[in-house]
Amino acid sequence: MRTMAGMSDHSGSYPPYPSGLRLAGRRVVVVGGGHVAQRRIPGLLIAGARVVLVAPEASPAVEAMAESGEVEWRRRGFAPADLDGAWYVVAATADEAVNTEVGDEAEARQIFCVRSDDAPRASAWTPAVGRHDDLTVAVLANRQPRRSAAVRDELLEALRDGVVGRHAEAEAEGTPVVPEVVLVGGGPGDPALVTVAARRVLSAADVVVADRLAPRALLDELSPDVELVDVAKLPRGRAALQEEINRLLVDRARKGKRVVRFKGGDPFVFGRGYEEALACAEAGVPVRVIPGITSAIAVPASVGIPVTHRGVAHEFTVLSGHLAPDHADSLVDWPTVARLRGTLVLLMAVHHLGAIAAALIDGGRERSTPVAVVSEGTMPGERTLLSTLSEVGAEMLRTEVRPPAIVVVGGVVAVAHPERYPLAAESRT
Repeated sequence: MRTMAGMSDHSGSYPPYPSGLRLAGRRVVVVGGGHVAQRRIPGLLIAGARVVLVAPEASPAVEAMAESGEVEWRRRGFAPADLDGAWYVVAATADEAVNTEVGDEAEARQIFCVRSDDAPRASAWTPAVGRHDDLTVAVLANRQPRRSAAVRDELLEALRDGVVGRHAEAEAEGTPVVPEVVLVGGGPGDPALVTVAARRVLSAADVVVADRLAPRALLDELSPDVELVDVAKLPRGRAALQEEINRLLVDRARKGKRVVRFKGGDPFVFGRGYEEALACAEAGVPVRVIPGITSAIAVPASVGIPVTHRGVAHEFTVLSGHLAPDHADSLVDWPTVARLRGTLVLLMAVHHLGAIAAALIDGGRERSTPVAVVSEGTMPGERTLLSTLSEVGAEMLRTEVRPPAIVVVGGVVAVAHPERYPLAAESRT
């Protein structure tokens, strides 16, 4: 194994030289598919990097990024040729020997490398990063991640409040930690749509229990010593049982930890958040809720579709489509829903949308009723399928729409897209 000849034994006494890497279109290699990769990859994708993941296995959230095509995944151990053409490398395995091999190979090729296990032996460090409008704030304390995160958060708060020149103080030592569970709604996916309150509790967390739909870019802002528990629920794939999630929340809080349950959308809108709140309350664990922007409203708005509009819809109904209309456990009265005149917003309905559309038609909705299916709403991969109730099932299959997606049914879709539904739009004006 090559030694890092370019690294002086006294390199640790020198401060890092700050620089902003422009990685758009450039190859970045991440070795290891665990929680460190889960934190780092979203930020690299936001920067436009072409991410190559090298790992024999990956966490559910990282696997989802690979399956969606955002990341190229080489399902095996590291090989030196993996660094061919790379501009930046992240060594993030749980094996020190592998990380050392990656670091040595990167050093020999003069490629900057971050090591998750041994920062002094790395050629680059990952700062605590945050964004405010078009400004990126990156803070590097001398391998003091909590301090870096605290300074970053105060700078961001000062920017949001219009304050200039206020400096953060080091995190107070000996401050008693109040164990609790905070159910946090992360909004529809865009990290810019997360509330200030959500960011504050994330920055103070000891443990973060995260869903796949929680804004993943924010995980890169967590301090490395924060325990990240991945309970990502892949569609049609492996899932963490709700009972196990409840147990984790109670267990970590009882150990004196500040626990954040980080969820997509709002915790109480089809998020099973109240089940978790009840489990904590029954166990005597303090629990509170920070609401999030629900994707049922935010995603249609982000693509210019109002869920209500004067003269078109005086009400909107949010429904779960995770069960087919004929399923014995379905609690939705679809014939009654079909007779409603307002907007229907369907969550978790991708797999059953054809059957749902048929049920609405059978119940009296016009076959020509406009439908919009917005997948990956507010995220870089966002796309909108415009269709009608009679055609949407077939078009979903043809265009291979995958979850997460929000479905909007009703005349408001025609209002937003008169070019697609000219007759419907004219009849509503």
